[in-house]
Amino acid sequence: MISTWKVEAKIKVEKMAISSSSSMLSKIRKFTLLSIFIITPLGFYSKFYSGKGNIWINNHLGGTFYVIFWCLIVFLIFPGTKPLIIAGWVLAVTVLLEFLQLFHPKFLEFFRGSFIGKTLLGTSFNWIDFIFYFIGFGIAIMWLNRLNNLKYIKKHKPHA
Repeated sequence: MISTWKVEAKIKVEKMAISSSSSMLSKIRKFTLLSIFIITPLGFYSKFYSGKGNIWINNHLGGTFYVIFWCLIVFLIFPGTKPLIIAGWVLAVTVLLEFLQLFHPKFLEFFRGSFIGKTLLGTSFNWIDFIFYFIGFGIAIMWLNRLNNLKYIKKHKPHA
């Protein structure tokens, strides 16, 4: 027969594990949101940059930020999913959207009529964009792995 104090101790340990797990998840989500707040302006800035190399930055580099952004969004919603799975799906959808740029049906042109529609769906197909999607894929995997590793970092409490 298990004594009462052992059962109570086990319950306390389980509660501490759940509390620790949820606070760690909260920490990961906070850093994911911070990451999104960093990558979003970079992505938009890449569309408006007018300095040296602006054609390359405006037309191609944004694809890297695009893939990273969507990986971070998916990771925020599904934080337990492996980074390779998230990045793989985002890359696949991004490639599909790139190929959709070969077609110009009215419903797609309607969405492409706005800045957000142009940004999300693109307007013209370019093989070079695939290079930047794959670069974004690689960076996103590393970024999400870093966010996942936050759960292994312990807080150091100063000794009083």
